[in-house]
Amino acid sequence: MKVYAVRIGNRYGPEYEDYLNEKLSKYEIIWIREPFKSNIKLQWNKMLPMSQTSKEPVCVIDIDVILQGDYEELFDYPIKRGQFLGIQAWWKDHPNYTINGGFFKYHPIDCNYIFNKFMKDPEYWQRHYIQNGTTVGPVNGEQYFVEDSVREKLELITAPASWVSRWSNGYNMTDFQITQWHVKINQLYCDISGNEYLNLGGEFHPDIKMIHYTHAQNKPY
Repeated sequence: MKVYAVRIGNRYGPEYEDYLNEKLSKYEIIWIREPFKSNIKLQWNKMLPMSQTSKEPVCVIDIDVILQGDYEELFDYPIKRGQFLGIQAWWKDHPNYTINGGFFKYHPIDCNYIFNKFMKDPEYWQRHYIQNGTTVGPVNGEQYFVEDSVREKLELITAPASWVSRWSNGYNMTDFQITQWHVKINQLYCDISGNEYLNLGGEFHPDIKMIHYTHAQNKPY
């Protein structure tokens, strides 16, 4: 199976590629290091696999993640034609949306219509979710575009909520603020998963397979 990841610019160093190449060595990982068109910005280049006609599923991931435990269960999660797999944003990236943009799995041929919709006016879509207040700039909104578009024709399914989490290393927060944030997200995880903790003593619950860090400065390393 092919796994696509975007690393454009110098925001994230080559150590991110090294880490994921090692963790995902059983798959064919394809790195997108340059925009596929000059007017496509940063993470919006994750749209590229949707242009293909392959009937075999692919995964598309963000690179600011840590993979642990039996994380391959997430990548190998079975999907049928017409289904689109995401991970639940149970921490609520936005109250009107369900999934987080850190992981997608789909059959590219099923998503050609999404790619074509985006490419009819990429400048519009790259601005749209910032201008309507769904998210903040300067570059953002691709996960909301994908979810809105998936719901037009495909069945949106999600991996178990207990498998994934957001996390922060406290960038630009006081010690009190990051402690409050950690307490809140631990409680949310317990409520959604039924587990007794998310992070305890610096260790994540063994059910967790992917930890997705918040914002560019909150890097895993």
